[in-house]
Parts: sequence; structure tokens; C-alpha cells
Amino acid sequence: MDLRSFVATLRENARAANERRLLALTGNREAGVDAAHTAVEAAGVDDEAVSLVTTREGFRYHRLHPDHADELLGTTREIVIFDCHKGFSANALGQVTGAVDGGGLLVLVLPPLEEIPTQLSALVDQVAVPPFSRDDVGTHFRQRLVTTLRHHPGVAILRLPPSTAAPNGEHKEIEIERDGLSNRSQSTPPSDPHSYTDTPFPDAAYEACRTGDQARAVAGLSALSNPSNAVVVEADRGRGKSSAAGLAAAALAADGNDVLVTAPSVDNAAELFERAAELLATLDHPAAGESTGDEADAVDPPLATTAGGRIRFRPPPDAADLPSDPDVVIVDEAAALPVRLLERLLNAPAVGFCTTVHGYEGSGRGFAVRFRERLAASSYDVTDIELREPIRYGQDDPVEAWLAWTLLLDAEPPADQLVADTTPETVSYRTLTTDDIADDESLFRSVVGLLVAAHYKTEPDDIVRLLAAPNLELRALLSDGHPVSVALLAREGGLSSEQQAESYRGRRVQGNMLPDVLTSQLRDPTAAGSVGYRVMRIATHHAVRSRGLGSALLSRCHDEFSDSVDWFGVGFGATPRLLSFWRANGYRPVHLSVTRNETSGEHSALMLRPCSTAGTDLADRHSRWFRDRIAGQLADTISGVAPDVIRGVLRAVSVSADDDELGTCDPADRDWRVLAGVAYGPGTYEAAPHVFQQLAMAHLIRPVAELSPRAERLLVRKVLQCAPWATVADELGFVSERQCKRAFGAIARQFCEAVDSESGGDIIAEERATYEN
Repeated sequence: MDLRSFVATLRENARAANERRLLALTGNREAGVDAAHTAVEAAGVDDEAVSLVTTREGFRYHRLHPDHADELLGTTREIVIFDCHKGFSANALGQVTGAVDGGGLLVLVLPPLEEIPTQLSALVDQVAVPPFSRDDVGTHFRQRLVTTLRHHPGVAILRLPPSTAAPNGEHKEIEIERDGLSNRSQSTPPSDPHSYTDTPFPDAAYEACRTGDQARAVAGLSALSNPSNAVVVEADRGRGKSSAAGLAAAALAADGNDVLVTAPSVDNAAELFERAAELLATLDHPAAGESTGDEADAVDPPLATTAGGRIRFRPPPDAADLPSDPDVVIVDEAAALPVRLLERLLNAPAVGFCTTVHGYEGSGRGFAVRFRERLAASSYDVTDIELREPIRYGQDDPVEAWLAWTLLLDAEPPADQLVADTTPETVSYRTLTTDDIADDESLFRSVVGLLVAAHYKTEPDDIVRLLAAPNLELRALLSDGHPVSVALLAREGGLSSEQQAESYRGRRVQGNMLPDVLTSQLRDPTAAGSVGYRVMRIATHHAVRSRGLGSALLSRCHDEFSDSVDWFGVGFGATPRLLSFWRANGYRPVHLSVTRNETSGEHSALMLRPCSTAGTDLADRHSRWFRDRIAGQLADTISGVAPDVIRGVLRAVSVSADDDELGTCDPADRDWRVLAGVAYGPGTYEAAPHVFQQLAMAHLIRPVAELSPRAERLLVRKVLQCAPWATVADELGFVSERQCKRAFGAIARQFCEAVDSESGGDIIAEERATYEN
């Protein structure tokens, strides 16, 4: 059979079942790209319905570089061609696959399958980090890709000759390794939508739905018309949850509501806004209002209605502040946002969460397990909706199943009952090599499930790293063979003098995040010479958290590696809980970023735990530098960081009781008099703020007095971050500025009472007697 005839048959087979088919064109790159063009022509598809993802330029189809494959998310194509020879990544594979419509073809242009384990150079470049070479990169992921292509239904594999065109213009015969054809007839059609007359939404909102499942979701989202309601819509990709959210947003705005939409990026919400605009047009409402003039509005002008409603977008950190007091908040791709940011949205009058259960940017597992507990404990009436019917292809689409298996998109942690009785005393510590997880699919899926549930940024590229990266070590605590806590460690540092010099000049050295920051940003020219392990991920099963398993795993890792490296390190979005965890395990902060992560809204903290003399020198000097500079930053670049984060990071600066230098404060005699004047007399903070700045820094690093958390927050916001009294009083819940100032005077008295006679106690006693007399 020639190529044209085969593709026509494959396309007809896909359309008959309303499913997708994967066509793997294997051979050299030139022959593969030529064959892909022929496939498009044979399939009878218009050029506008085709996307080509490749590093090359000069094609008539819509073309994207693999680095921009995420632009296909939320779009639909009849054929997507992915030139895998250059620029291939697991993330891009997931993104391009999701764009193919039912009856369409995903065309992969690949090397011969037997050569793939030594090809796909982009995967090698992705994980070959100094000081390791490309030869050190493993092949397990590439072997996994070959295996799933050869054995999964719906995959056609063609072996191409060097050229598919014969000299006489006819097409050469091709070798069909697999035909990918299915004998199934048409998949079960989706149910028809119908209106729900018992909801406040108009019939047009339901008529715009494509399945009964989607109409049911819109009806459920109508609960957001009333305050104190929360709605959760969960689905795999391709079920129409974003469209349902858009239809609901339009119906709400048409009724006069101010609807605030947020998502990891404005692109993720494109489908929501498109469907909302369509429905507003059907309802005879204008599709756009006047420009707000606010640069924070990513969709400007927002969608507006004659009833006074609107639909606007804000990035997650901004949306969490509920700007302009919206009536309703809708969160799309909620599973890709951290739980602590989602919690801030629970102050909205009504809120809807749309979440992908098994997605390309991570899984909804963390949302389902961790955030749902917070939501259930809130004052909202919660409505749960699960969408099962695919909209763009049949229920049993083999390409969806192939992708989920290849990239472990449906990986789950062990079942709760299997690990429920686990304690640190009942587990075994185990090294998990790439061979171990490649050869044991159940173990691999359990490990990935734990990592996905614990971290909102886990992505398909992490599967490649687990199976191929030479700088990673995977350790786990197992309970009866089931992983309950896993740690992924990345070896960093140990760079040559030349590499250190390049890093100091600002050139990023791949795979060396901590040394890069210490060298290029914090200007330490020798920081990258020492060797350490950065804890990239640590995850504990949700059913056994707060039992000390994470700390137990870290302790075993420290014991195993401390003699062979100089330090352990970690970088994470700073929260009080995480700062406390890492401090308890011997880590101390050396950096707090001055900007917030756009998705999480958090400032990143870097912490080190020394293991050797060189590591101790590194940690000591950076702890000292951190303490010296943060005092100035608190009133400037990090003046908006939450006071509890500042409390946590300063308390962790010193983890050694012998480290007296970090928490010392030695005011002059006059300063003690100023302190006593505020505590017992007519003195004011404004007369000598430097006195309180010294005391606040010393106390927060190592407690000087017995202060409550609220009192320490007052020190942070007023003394260190220099917020106005009115702002501090409002944020900390004081009824007035006067009450707030009285509380500050009480703090001054507690400081005075804690000072011994050798420091300034005698001076304070003298001053106090003056006022009392």
C-alpha cells in the first residue's frame, strides 16, 4: 500500500469511531517531513486545520516552535504534526496531543524506532547538566516511548524509505509495522444537552452546550448567583469544563454580577472568555466594555453587559486580593495553583473552581486531597460536579489513553488503606535507581503520584528527569513495599574555575540553581566550587502527613550523603509552615527573593544545611550576609511580604544555639533611655526608630522577650517594613490606631523587663523610676 492510500484509510477509521489516531512516520527527518505533507493531502484536510510543530521554518501550515507548543492548549486541529527530531520534550508531546480533534491525526515525525534510545537530542540536552556529560544521560524514557508506540492501540507505525516519492512521480510502497486500525464502530455518542428551568440562567446558556454533561455543569455553576456558594468542577482534559465556566460567567454577568476570572495565565482562560463573549452576543449584550486603564487587567477592556455586569481577568496573586470586591470568582485550571493561594480566594462572596484531574501541567490530586479539606471546613455550601463525557472525541479514544500511559498523567499515590498505619518506625529506607522505577511500573506510578500530589508544578518533563537525569538521586521510605515519602535530590556545584567565572559574569549554568543564585545574584565568586544536593522535591503521602516521615526521610538522606558533599540546600515558595519544617531539619535561609512568583504569589526562599568545613563556611557567610541585607530590604523591596513569612525566615537564620553573633543587640546608653521612655513615659517610636529596628531584628532571630505572634507581627509591619500606623492597625485587627500604639508600648515594656543589668537594665530601672515618681 502506498502512503496516500494508507493515510486515507486511517483517517476514515478515526472518523468512523470519532476517535483520534496516532501516525508515527519513522525514518530520516527529510523523508518524515515530506511524508507528513503527503499525509495532510491524503487526509483531505484544509491547511487552516493543520498545525506543524517544528524547529524549522518556511512551511505553509500554522507553525510553532516546540518551545511554544503550549499555545495549542485550548485550540482544536484536525491534524497536528510534531517533528520530534529536534526540540522534542515530554511537555510539548502532551501539549500537541491535546489539540487534535476527534477523527483527526496526531502525526509524529520520528527517527527509526530502534534508534530512538540514542536519538532525540533535545531530551539529552535537557538533563545533561555539568559536570555530567551527554553520555551520562539515561535512555529509559526514550525506551518507554518506543514501547508504548509499539504496543498501544490506535498507533500506526510506518517505516519510510529515504524518499517517499519515486522518480516517475508515483509514491513508493511503505512498510507498515502497525496499521493502528480499530474494528470498533462509532463510539457511544455524547448525551444531548437540555435546559434546566429551575436555575436562574437563560435557556441560551444551555443551548450553547455540546453535551448533556456540560449542560449539567453550567446548571451547577448557577449556584454562584447567590453568595456563600462554592462550586467545584472536575474533569480530565477535553470535557468542556472551561467552556462551561465561560457560559456560566456570561450568564452571571448578564444578570449584573462582577465576575473575576483567574488562571495560571491569561492564555489558560482564553476558551472561557471566548465562550462567554459568544453567549453575551446571543443574549444581545455588548461583548466589551470601556477600557479600565488598569494595566493589571490582562483582558482589557473586560467583557461587559448592559445590566452593569462584567467579566475580567487577574493573575492569581492579584486575584487573591479580590480587587474591586467582585461578586463571583471563577478559577480555571485550579489544580495548577498552590493550595495556600487558593485558600485566599475563599474570602470571595461566591467562588467556582474548575480543575483538571489528569493534566499536562500537573494533576488535580493536590487540589482534591489538600484543598478540598479547607473548602469543606469553610462556610460555603459546596456543589461538586464531575464531567466524564469527552466533547471532541469518543469516550474510548486510544490516543488519550496512550498519552496518559506514556507520560503517567493518571499516576496516583498508593491507596490510603495500604499506608494508613505507617510510622517512622515501620518504614524502610530505599534507593530507587532509574532501573528500579523503569522495571516496576506500579512502583513508578506510586512515586510519580506522590510527587504530583505534593507539588503544583510537577509536569511531564519531570518523568524524563526521573528516568534519565544523571545528576538526580531518588530516595524513599517504603511501608510494606509502598512508597509513603519520596525525596528527589539534584547534585549541584563542583564547577570548574572557568564555569565559576562564567556564572559570576551572569551566564547561567544549567542544572545548578543554588550555586547560580549564590554566585551571580549574591556575588560570591567561589560559591559554585563546593558540592551539594538540592532537595528538588520531597513528598509524603497525604494519609500519613504530620507523623514525622518527611523529616525521617531527610535525616536518612543526610546520613547517607553528608560525608560526600559540602551542603544540602532547598529552594521553595516561602510559607511559615515550610520555613518551620526546613528550620527544624537544620536548614537556614541565605536568600529571600525580592519578587513574587507570578503563579504562587510567594517569595522564594533558599536555605542551606552545611555538611563539611567548606559547607559551613559557605552557609555561615551567606547567613551573615542575609542578616545584614534583609534589614534594609524589609522597608523597600520586600515590604509587602507577609509578616508571618518574615517571622519564619528570621527565626531560621540561626539554627545553632552557639551562634551568638546572629541575634545580638547592643544599644548605646541613650538608646536604652529612649526604649524606657516609650515603655513607661512620653517617648514615641518615631523619635528613634533605629532602636526598635535593632531590637526587633535581634528578637526575631533569637527571642529577647516573651512576645505573642501578634506582637511580633506588629514589630515586622511597623518597625521593619515601616507601614503606616493605620495600615498596621487594620491588617492586625486593632480597633484603632490608638489601640495599636498601646500594644506597641506593651512590647517596649516587655523588652525593658527582659533586659538584664549588665546590658541596660540599670539605665532602664533609673528611667522607669523617674516616670513613676
